[in-house]
Amino acid sequence: MSHDLEHSPGPADQAGANDYDNFAEAYAAETESNLINGYYTRPAVLDLAGDVAGRRILDVGCGAGPLLAALRQRGAVVTGVDSSRKMLELARQRLGDGADLRPADLSRPLPFPDGAFDDVIVCLVLHYLQDWTAPLAELRRVLAPGGRLIVAVNHPWVNKAAYPDADYFATREYSEDYTFGGQAAVLTYWHRPLHAVTGAFIEAGFRIAVISEPSPAPGARERFPDELARFPSGAFLCFLFFVLEAV
Repeated sequence: MSHDLEHSPGPADQAGANDYDNFAEAYAAETESNLINGYYTRPAVLDLAGDVAGRRILDVGCGAGPLLAALRQRGAVVTGVDSSRKMLELARQRLGDGADLRPADLSRPLPFPDGAFDDVIVCLVLHYLQDWTAPLAELRRVLAPGGRLIVAVNHPWVNKAAYPDADYFATREYSEDYTFGGQAAVLTYWHRPLHAVTGAFIEAGFRIAVISEPSPAPGARERFPDELARFPSGAFLCFLFFVLEAV
């Protein structure tokens, strides 16, 4: 799941951190069509996914289901999992009672057989985890041979810009305060330098096919002129996107 621009960098009280059940509705409403989620992250993932007609796609950390809805509209056979039951309730309201939505997270095995999916999308999830070894192995397991893992994570350079005195090369934990629809939330992440990110993918048996630093979707500058005024080209760094192939 993704976050909004409205946040305060710096240490925060970690009690209740990442508890999306506490702010699911506020988060879903605020990120439905905002700049970071609606005009940057989701369009970038959909562009990387390309033609998905008939493909079996698992969205890990599906949240309220906006990406699942877009993929299904494009002809994919979609399944979603999330650790937040309230997020899954919102996703079911969007997608209907027949949607394949299950409570699950990457701290334990996923409830699917080997090779169940052609694509797995893990959008803004891995940066919540300290250890990627078992989660990446599990994602590799549920992918069919030659399948794709599409990933978006916090951009390591952005962390360095926000925390210039911190050790860029250390894998370290940090928390930030956010406000979603007027509701306070704390999100806790794990920063990794770029070589640790790419190295983890390769060690897990993936080939890096694409690394992307995308621009916002068309129409973003017209809809968010104030937020994008300081970026003359319209492009900015926030997340880093990958397409990985199971080999």
